[in-house]
Amino acid sequence: QVQLVESGGGSVQSGGSLRLSCAASGSTYAYSRYCMGWFRQAPGKEREGVAAIRGVGRTDYADSVKGRFTISRDIAENRLYLQMNNLKPEDTAMYYCAAAIYCSGLNLHEYNYWGQGTQVTVSS
Repeated sequence: QVQLVESGGGSVQSGGSLRLSCAASGSTYAYSRYCMGWFRQAPGKEREGVAAIRGVGRTDYADSVKGRFTISRDIAENRLYLQMNNLKPEDTAMYYCAAAIYCSGLNLHEYNYWGQGTQVTVSS
């Protein structure tokens, strides 16, 4: 089992930045091999993939965040990050960290473990 805890959410104005962090604990001995991802869910909408990192650092991004968001991981610290720049009101959502034994990118159905989420609110 892997436990994931997100932090770093908050309220910012449009154009601002936030850095989300996800701490992994539990059976993390294979953490370096896990596929890790960030997903988000806005009220009344389905959960969607934002960014994922897998293998030797291959990354995938949703088109809506390309050029603005950057996913990274610290394997030694079992942490995952999402740097979000130039935030827009449409980025407002609950953001979730997730881990997969195997993934092909941003297909949320491939992810086995989920955190509780951290709220991001962007005002115009």
